Amino acid sequence: MSPSRSRNQTELDEQDYGPSRTQQRREALAVLALAGQLVELPPSRLAKLDLPDDVRDEIANVRRITSHIARKRQLAFLAKLMRRHEDAVFDRVRAELGENRERQRLEAAAMHRLEALRERLLEDDEAAAALIAEHPSIDRQHLRSLIRQARSERAANKPPRAYREIFQLLKELQQDGGDEGEDA
Repeated sequence: MSPSRSRNQTELDEQDYGPSRTQQRREALAVLALAGQLVELPPSRLAKLDLPDDVRDEIANVRRITSHIARKRQLAFLAKLMRRHEDAVFDRVRAELGENRERQRLEAAAMHRLEALRERLLEDDEAAAALIAEHPSIDRQHLRSLIRQARSERAANKPPRAYREIFQLLKELQQDGGDEGEDA
């Protein structure tokens, strides 16, 4: 103990004061962000989440408000209401939202791969041959016909009906063959 510090001051330093004000603010902002995510969820997904009734009612109130400032104020009130509950109540909700984000990211990546494959099919005849070699059960004549139609639609600036059909065909191949169609 230094001579300039009193015994009481040292005892106060050793006491646990809980989280700092900065940490409390971070936690409050995290709850506010979670409240915003909950308000933006479609009603069907919100119904699947295990939320307290008062929080569910307040989410409905926030959704009814159209004025920007009033909605922001009501969203802050929702976050305050959520902070009154234990953290454990919303742990499962956070996990569910995190899993959904990851699942959405993976689905988006798979769609981008399918779109890139579709573009390769339209640009290069070798890509069609490689796809047929990977999936021998595919209807070759139908695939080649769709590719020809999509090319002619693109050249004539027509609606991309065959272009969409190619995507649906690739999507079915991916679902039937698992991850095999994604690598092509």
